[in-house]
Amino acid sequence: MNRTSIRRWGIALLWISSTLSAATYQIDGAHSSAGFTVRHMMVSNVSGAFTKLSGSVDYDTDNLAQSRIEVTIEAASVSTRNEGRDKHLRTADFFDVENHPTITFRSKRVEKAAEGRLRVVGDLTIRGVTKEVVLDVEGPTPEIQQQSAFRMGASATTRINRKDFGVNYHRVMDAGGVVVSDEVRITIDVELGRKADQAPTWE
Repeated sequence: MNRTSIRRWGIALLWISSTLSAATYQIDGAHSSAGFTVRHMMVSNVSGAFTKLSGSVDYDTDNLAQSRIEVTIEAASVSTRNEGRDKHLRTADFFDVENHPTITFRSKRVEKAAEGRLRVVGDLTIRGVTKEVVLDVEGPTPEIQQQSAFRMGASATTRINRKDFGVNYHRVMDAGGVVVSDEVRITIDVELGRKADQAPTWE
């Protein structure tokens, strides 16, 4: 084998090894949710979740800057285990699902925060209003293989002010204080999957 052939093989092997670190995963909506918690009447925490979400994650273990995350949540899928409250949350007082059926997140930067943790900066859009948020991510977990697919999971948290996104419902109690806090704690738990025969992606 001459030097030119060796050089070509070396370049090919380097390209193959680099692409093996990057792959595209789909969010498994049946095993994922986006939860939220607000302070209710200044005395307790009330939690709910959006049960229908989808999206994809381009994850590159060797070059996190190449990673991308896109999530779409169906706003009407909100559930707090109280039918009357859920109906109210779908109205223009809160998520206005008739005019804004989806909530989206699009990453802008993915960075390592610590061992087993990531920092993801991206644009969150609620009610047509887009603001930059920072997600603190635990994971992703190591991949496992289940039949013809590979799976891994991750959890992310952040806090937002709902009024920054036009969710301006405001009711004051007779005794003072408000019925719903402005601050919202968000937790996203996702299970990600890719087919075993899927070719890794690379940009």
